[in-house]
Amino acid sequence: MEGAEFKLEAYLFVHFKEKKTPDGEQVYFALSRDGFNWETVNGGQPVLESILGEKGVRDHTIVRTDEGKFYILATDLSLANSFEGKYKGDWANIGTGGSKCLSLWESEDLINWSAQRLVELGDENFGCLWAPDIIRDPKEGDYVVHWSSSHAFNNYGPKAIYYSRTRDFQTFTEPKLLCQKSDSGIIDSAIYEEDGFFYRFLKSEANPETLILEKGASITGEDYTRVPVFDEEMAKLQQGVYEAPTAFRLKNGKWCLMLDFYGVEGEGQGYVPFIADTLADGRFIRSDESFSFPYGFKHGTILGITDEEYQRIKTHYESVKSAGKSDETD
Repeated sequence: MEGAEFKLEAYLFVHFKEKKTPDGEQVYFALSRDGFNWETVNGGQPVLESILGEKGVRDHTIVRTDEGKFYILATDLSLANSFEGKYKGDWANIGTGGSKCLSLWESEDLINWSAQRLVELGDENFGCLWAPDIIRDPKEGDYVVHWSSSHAFNNYGPKAIYYSRTRDFQTFTEPKLLCQKSDSGIIDSAIYEEDGFFYRFLKSEANPETLILEKGASITGEDYTRVPVFDEEMAKLQQGVYEAPTAFRLKNGKWCLMLDFYGVEGEGQGYVPFIADTLADGRFIRSDESFSFPYGFKHGTILGITDEEYQRIKTHYESVKSAGKSDETD
């Protein structure tokens, strides 16, 4: 996810919480020194709140650009505010009539963030824009934003992955189809580079109803092929209860894949870690016992950060929390 060169010393997890109230569908941060043990930021309260669109955001991603800026993109959607009313309690209505924009914030220091902007990438043919993710294209030097959409081309049937390019997160190219699956919809794309190849995680909505992994020679090429060993590992899991893949490289060089478990209501939901030696190997083994989370993190992205950035975030939000307690006692 990172474009600029920096020394990896810690991790920032940008995510939301699955709650029945609007405060869950906001921007939350968590920090880790090692990628295994996670701590809350801002007392477990939101660090950014959506005031535009549906006044709620889900499915966050964050990127570090070559220019040293950070951008957060998220789905403009609040189930707490809109599911029973606007969408009449039906996900199909969200897929055809909701989430028309992406929410965006930018920062130069991970502390001070711009005002929220709504980015409209689709046209009237797009039923929804879900779960954006970002990867820098090393050949073009720009950024590929990709997301899940239903579309008029198949009468808003099974979803596919679309993409747009940008250099400044102000102007974006017209969206194009990135990939589709012939026998089911696909959502929640996440793409990473390793040794000159690109690895694309996708949530398959059927056949199988779990995660799949594909390997290709370029980000937007058509030469992607399935990684069979990954299929073998995913077949061992309960089907239809994992989504939202996000991966990051650990300090020992191995890869950690986080999958969002949604197979229960309330407590017990959230990310589950899987470890593999390399993306090329693809044998991701569930590794819960090695990880600790202060609460159930939902659909987000992990960004590698420096020690200075870790300390800056930690110190800032500890001071914010302390100031809040002081105000309460005045």
